[in-house]
Amino acid sequence: MAKSPQRVKRAERGYADLRDHIEALERAGLLVRVRREINKDTEMHPLVRWQYRGGLPEKDWRGFLFEKVTDVSGRRYDIPVGVGIMAGSKYICAVGINCRPEEIAAKWEHAFRNAIAPVLVKSGAVQEVIQKGEELERGEGVLQFPIPISTPGFDGAPFITAGHWVTKDPQTGIRNMGNYRGHVKAKDRVGIFCSPGQHILNHWNQCKERKMPLEAAIVVGPPPVVSYAAVQKVPYGVDELAVAGGLAGEPIRLVKCQTVDLEVPADAEIVIEGRLSTEFVEPEGPFGESHGYMHPRMLSPYLEISCITRKRNPILVSWTSQVTPSESSIIKRVGYEPLFLSFLKKDLGIKSVLKVAMHEPLTNLRNVVVIQMKKPAEAESWRALTAAAAFHPGVGKFLVAVDEDIDPWDMDMVMWAITFRSTPHRDVQILKGRERWHGPPFNREDQPAETRAADESALLINAILRQPFPPVSLPKREYMERAKAIWEELGLAPLSPKPPWYGYSLGDWDEELEEEARLAVQGSPPGSLP
Repeated sequence: MAKSPQRVKRAERGYADLRDHIEALERAGLLVRVRREINKDTEMHPLVRWQYRGGLPEKDWRGFLFEKVTDVSGRRYDIPVGVGIMAGSKYICAVGINCRPEEIAAKWEHAFRNAIAPVLVKSGAVQEVIQKGEELERGEGVLQFPIPISTPGFDGAPFITAGHWVTKDPQTGIRNMGNYRGHVKAKDRVGIFCSPGQHILNHWNQCKERKMPLEAAIVVGPPPVVSYAAVQKVPYGVDELAVAGGLAGEPIRLVKCQTVDLEVPADAEIVIEGRLSTEFVEPEGPFGESHGYMHPRMLSPYLEISCITRKRNPILVSWTSQVTPSESSIIKRVGYEPLFLSFLKKDLGIKSVLKVAMHEPLTNLRNVVVIQMKKPAEAESWRALTAAAAFHPGVGKFLVAVDEDIDPWDMDMVMWAITFRSTPHRDVQILKGRERWHGPPFNREDQPAETRAADESALLINAILRQPFPPVSLPKREYMERAKAIWEELGLAPLSPKPPWYGYSLGDWDEELEEEARLAVQGSPPGSLP
């Protein structure tokens, strides 16, 4: 058993590692420590799931740290498990990237445009314990970790859900990091599901052509900025670890793996090294996925483990997925939205774009995209919609353009705009020939596929006002604000105003009508206008 130097202090490293992050969550009141015994196979994920399915507002969602973990056989683990601690809510994400919630989008935009390449260091805390060779063979392998069952009653095994897989393009040597589920098959074997279009599958196919295995490393519990970058839809060839450096404002520290030619974050909790066979595939799944359905068993690659390195007393991180909202959808939403906004506004120069919102209630946030715009020309509206639909094949099935008075995150307001500001025969377009992505109906392929049939489509809805509309039928702002002061004076329940909470003009309102309304609230009798 080899050991490395002790953990690097925050002051020397700059950015937070998982331990720093947990401490920050506790200070912010965003962490629940569970000190009673919890069964990882039957109780852990269902308990965390209740905060999303129990009607709690997002401000009340928390990260959970389970300190006494057992399994169905009665085994007790000395490794705690964190669920929801990386992205249990946008407030938790804000702590993870060291900003206020309203600053998340700006922080991401800065990171995308100011990536900082990682640096290689000689040693790191993730290699305090090294298990390889005979020691790995004699030990428990991945079974030493309390990996939970995510969807008890449907999942056929525990899955590593917060595993960031590091691989390299065999031709260019450019590194990629992506988050993929890991099916625990044996102490020395972990399956992976990498759907068509994922960068790791490109690497796997290239290695298959060369008749060589694909080296890989699964990183669990890295510094939070690494986890946030690992899930982003950055272009092929962009190093997610450099994007993580942009979030941190300094280079991410990496160490060389022990048995594969890869580099991994030096301050991660656990790293699992190995090789993906390109000669054979195995059944993988089923698993409850973020599209809200059980993803069926399919033939997929698998990792043959050659080494496990970890901190001396690691913390295992597990993400909730399945029906959204979940940790999986939240961690993507807080990055996808600024990524798409930057693409439309900065890269394409569509200045009328104000915000991009991705919706997740039961739908998986990839599918519903709302673009808020300020007085766009007709062509601009359609350009923004078609560009958003084309940015990534796995994002954007239903896309809607709305005006600046419509809150793009409020589906009631979005549907209000669609209902009264669009005419289907004129304002709806269907883009055909799109690749089917991650969700049912499923194609049960007999081998991993590089692409799927172009039998999917996207629906674009232009719900931008083309002509003046009457005012929104609520009292004007001054009257609503006066009434709110009275409400508070009466000691009634605290208010959380939801737009629209006051009336405003949309252009179809003349001076005569304005004067008549003004006289009405002054007590003038009907018909008193000259």
